[in-house]
Amino acid sequence: MKSMTVLDHSPVHSDPEVLGGTLVFVGTRVPAQTLLDYVSRGGSLEEFLEDFPTVKRQDAMEFLQLTRRR
Repeated sequence: MKSMTVLDHSPVHSDPEVLGGTLVFVGTRVPAQTLLDYVSRGGSLEEFLEDFPTVKRQDAMEFLQLTRRR
């Protein structure tokens, strides 16, 4: 049986009015895929957060945890 993840809020969302519905971090225009690209190229969470200061650390960490569970 798979475990179910329950969140108080989602760290990402999609809105057709923001970047054409691209999945972005809540409260920003930063695509979630950008963080995945950083990590896949060997970059760190710290580098990502320095380059995209509008993304909250907790949201980035939650998103990475969610993607790792899948």
